[in-house]
This record gives sequence, structure tokens and C-alpha cells, in this order.
Amino acid sequence: MLPILDASSPVLQAMYRRIDNDPDGACLSDDSTRLSNAEFGLEVDSVAAELVDAGVGAGDVVAVLLPNRIDIITTMFAAWVLGATLTPVNPALTDDEVRYQLEDSTARVLVGSERACTLGRAQGISFIDVDSRDRRPRAPQIDGTHRGTGPVDSSAPALIVYTSGTTGRPKGCVLTHRNVDRMSAAIVTACELTDADTSLLVLPLFHCNGLVVGSVAPLRAGGRVHIAPRFSPDTFWDNVETVRPTYFSAVPTMYSLLADRGSTDRDISSLRFVICGAAPMPAGLIASFESIFGVPVVEGYGLSECTVAATINPPNGIRKPGTVGIALPGVEIAIDTSDGPSTMPGRTGEVLVSGETVMQGYLGLPDVTAKTIREGWLHTGDIGVLDEDGYLVLVDRLKDMIIRGGENIAPSEIEHVLQSHPDVLEVAVVGEAHPVYG
Repeated sequence: MLPILDASSPVLQAMYRRIDNDPDGACLSDDSTRLSNAEFGLEVDSVAAELVDAGVGAGDVVAVLLPNRIDIITTMFAAWVLGATLTPVNPALTDDEVRYQLEDSTARVLVGSERACTLGRAQGISFIDVDSRDRRPRAPQIDGTHRGTGPVDSSAPALIVYTSGTTGRPKGCVLTHRNVDRMSAAIVTACELTDADTSLLVLPLFHCNGLVVGSVAPLRAGGRVHIAPRFSPDTFWDNVETVRPTYFSAVPTMYSLLADRGSTDRDISSLRFVICGAAPMPAGLIASFESIFGVPVVEGYGLSECTVAATINPPNGIRKPGTVGIALPGVEIAIDTSDGPSTMPGRTGEVLVSGETVMQGYLGLPDVTAKTIREGWLHTGDIGVLDEDGYLVLVDRLKDMIIRGGENIAPSEIEHVLQSHPDVLEVAVVGEAHPVYG
């Protein structure tokens, strides 16, 4: 087995401990493949050997272009074993968009299926076809020259996750090994994850939520991960009954679709909580879902720039629907005011995030990074307010604010009202130019 990276990578240490302590224990699965801890380790070794054959070494970037499947997670860990960085590519992107990410990230190799081979060949970079590879584990012959001669710096990049803004090309958020370590540890602590937990992964693995909350955190805790097929409200509870997960993470639209279909006769008693993120979930929808299915909804908030999460409504603490919870362990939340960052309740302003989960920066964009991270605070672009208990309420996006006759109007406030109507599934409010009111 490949020697693990030095003590600066607690995530890899945790993975190798579980392999040593419980080699036959369940680790990772999807509808066609099941890997024990030992089999996961062998698969990671095998992928690492292929990456080395493709010329990957410490400091290189490995791109992966695949729909949700086990290969994304094994490739991520294989890259980390080699001291390389993973950049996951959204398979829904056009060829031009994929080429941009490959060029911007300076990817050394592209892992995927037939499409990846075609794009890799056209870009002149190495490619690995996971559908045609020999899946029998190989004993990799890797010496120190491929992995670096010393400990991997915890500030070295682990992930480059691309996020789209309102203008311009997507930006690559550079997330370090320290970022991933602190975020996964915070999720384990806040959600009290143990080796008894199973994550049902339904969110895409080209985003931090699926990679860190849905995968790294439960694996680090000693639990297992099952990768579900594409989300469908018609078959979702069938998966829950079969897999017996203790939690899953989803977005508000998914919960709305499930609630619209009403109760289920499937056995979903294994669930101890579910997580909602990516967008604010109306308090009425939370109440409806919980009353129908009897499962607590834990709403959180974050963004790729802080390794996915910054706050959470504690699963076993006080949950306040309509808020996105309190700061995760090791994370500080403040509101930007004219007097500087404030934690005083009732003050509305841009939400600021600080802590060791904040990204290293945007790849190749020092000026944009400097505008986004100032004096140790990540400026999120979201407007929020803290209540007297430190729970964060999101008001709107800074750039979404409608100014009518000098008055600030938050579209989300109107959206929440419209969303409360039973015939409304989704809603968006936008401003229309007016010659008098602006």
C-alpha cells in the first residue's frame, strides 16, 4: 500500500486508520459497486498508479469529468496521496466550458469516460478512461520523487472548485488541505457523525457539498457513503429504504418536490436528520417536510469560498426555521457595518466569514481575491442579520438589492410571501427599470 502523506493530512490519516482497523468494513458504494475499507484502499492505490503513469506528481492538477460515481472519490483520494490537486468538472458543461477549466487549472490529466478522452486528446493532455481501465488493483511502484521529498504543506491545494458569478468566467476557488481538514472536522463535530452513520449522496460531486459534507466528513468519521443515481422524487424513498442512510444533504427544490408527493409507505426510520443548503429554505417548507416525514431538517449556509459551509442549525440543539443557524466550530460570522465587522444582534449588512475554512483565493486572480478576502474576512455578497442567539438570518444578495425611489427592496422578502402560496413551486423576483423610480 502507498505510504500516506505526512501528519499534515488528517483526512488521509483517518482513511488509512479505518483501513487498518476494520479492513472488511463497508466504505463506499453505488448501485453497481460496493467497496470495503480494504478494497477502497486498493482502488485508491490502483488509481494513483495510473496517475503516475500519466505523469502526475506532487503539485499537479488532476481533472475529473464524470457524473456521480465512485471513481470521482477514489480519484480525489489518489490525487491527494500523490500530493496532487483535484478539480472536478461539471459534466453538464459545454466542451468550450470544459476546455476553459482545463486550461485555467493547468490540469495535467483528465479522468473520465469517452468524452474525457476526446477532450483530453484535443487539449493535448493525458487522459484516463475509467470505463476501459483494468480495475484489478496493481501494486504501484512509487518512490519519493513522485510524491515530494518532505511533508505536504497543509496550505497546499487539495481542491480547485469552480464557481460561477454574475459576470465573467467561472472562478477557481483554491481550497487547501487545511481547509478540507477543518471543514470536514467541523461537520463531524456539528452533526455528531460516527462510524454508525451512512451518507446518501444525492448532490453533484463537482461541488463542495457533495465532496466534503456528503463524502469526506462521513468517511473521516468512520461511516460509509452511498452514491445515489440521479435524483428523482418518484424513486428517492425507495433508495432510502434500501440503503438505510442516517442523513442526506439536498437543496430546497428537492425537499419541495418530495413534500408535494406527500407521505411515503417506505421505511425511512434510519434517517436521524437531513441537511438543506445552497439556498434559503422557507420556514413553511421546513415545517411541512418535518410534519409529513417526521425527520428534522437542518438548514445551513455557506459557499465554495469557505469550503461549503459556515453555519448550521444544530441537529441536536435549538433549530430555528427561517434562520440558517449558528457558526460552525472554528468559524466566525460577523456583519459588515460602517463601524467594521459586528456580531451585535439586529444589525443588517453583508455577511462576513472568518476561519481556517476560508479559501486560499481565486486561482490566478489576486486582485479579485484581495477584494473578496479583506483583513481576514471573506465578503460573501449576502445580506444578513444575526439574532440575539447568534443565529444568522439571510435577507438577500448584495447585488440583487432593488433600489426603488431611493428605498432598498429585498426581492427575497417578496419571494418568501409568494412561495407560501400552495400552488407556487419556485419563484424569482427581479427589478424592472423605471424612468422615475429607477
